[in-house]
Amino acid sequence: MKKLVFLLVAVASVSFANAQKVSEKEVPAVVKSALQKSHSNAKDLKWEKEKSNYEAGFEVGETDYSVLIDASGKILETEMEIKINKLPANAKAYVAKHYAGQKIKEAAKITDSKGVVTYEAEVKGKDLIFDNSGKFLKEVKD
Repeated sequence: MKKLVFLLVAVASVSFANAQKVSEKEVPAVVKSALQKSHSNAKDLKWEKEKSNYEAGFEVGETDYSVLIDASGKILETEMEIKINKLPANAKAYVAKHYAGQKIKEAAKITDSKGVVTYEAEVKGKDLIFDNSGKFLKEVKD
């Protein structure tokens, strides 16, 4: 029993260390300013701190967004929710072949600071990452 409790505490600690909710007043002004410049119509902001970076989650219309910004105000990546049918065909084919019988729960288009686009498909608690043409890149546990 002690091992189980220790394991649960360890897992919770690691999860908490990876992404920590922060209030808007804890977010540096330069970070908030960068978000305001790039997404002035963002509503219902929710902030998290991931290591030394800040992530803003918000909605524009009916679409969910997530923007990762470093402490100096540089936008590192922008993730935009997309409809599953907007994933590249090769990505959908990969999921059908390697995750037969599993449904894609959510999909997103990710654009990094250099303009490189990747796609994310959430399947069975994992994020599958694909390049712009739908070629599988990696799997990330959610």
